[in-house]
Amino acid sequence: MITFVVSDMTCGHCASTITKALKGTDPDARVEIDVAAHRVQVEPVAADTGELMDAIKAAGYSPILAAQPAEVPATAGRKGCCGG
Repeated sequence: MITFVVSDMTCGHCASTITKALKGTDPDARVEIDVAAHRVQVEPVAADTGELMDAIKAAGYSPILAAQPAEVPATAGRKGCCGG
């Protein structure tokens, strides 16, 4: 999942415009938008991060790529007396 912070996205109309722009770039992408947090999350199928960012910019907004959480190794959480 790719996360963008779009500070100038302020309402449902903005969210709709960004969704249409992203779907125009990658029709099968899953798009989740949290207007209050100014967050756009995209699970792309065919587009890369740059293409998605360009689509949001072309729609008139200023996306910033959010820091992506590091992947947790499969063995994480198995340490300790019983899981080690």
